[in-house]
Amino acid sequence: MVLFYILIVIATFVVMEGITWFTHKYVMHGFLWVLHEDHHDLVNETTFEKNDAFFIIFATPSILLFYYGINPALNFMFFIGLGIFFYGMAYFLVHDVFIHHRFNWLNNVSHPYMRGLWLAHKSHHKGGKCFGMLYVPYKFIKEAKSMTDKELKGSLI
Repeated sequence: MVLFYILIVIATFVVMEGITWFTHKYVMHGFLWVLHEDHHDLVNETTFEKNDAFFIIFATPSILLFYYGINPALNFMFFIGLGIFFYGMAYFLVHDVFIHHRFNWLNNVSHPYMRGLWLAHKSHHKGGKCFGMLYVPYKFIKEAKSMTDKELKGSLI
């Protein structure tokens, strides 16, 4: 049974990338653009953005799944909530901390995948491509490998 629950957490984490892509493209860049727009306005960066409301929106299903996953007894919903929670933590660390440097952590990461993440996200802010978070098209990793640290840092958001 433990292996089953571990697989639920992993599968949920993986599925969240697709949900993130869909939600980002069709909801955040669609009818809820009013909340997401300030995230793309890099001139007016503040400590908090209207876009931060999405943390509450996306945390709600996880919280509800935790609640219903322990009431009346521990069940699979708890582990789906855990997978969503882990994805949310990864999103926070990758997007807010690593890419946008909203906190002064993870400043000297040089792995080609992570550098490719930077470039993919920059392409999103410039032209609306790459709506996911962890999936990076190989062309960005390849481009990042060929860039010097100075070129990469100069091209970042």
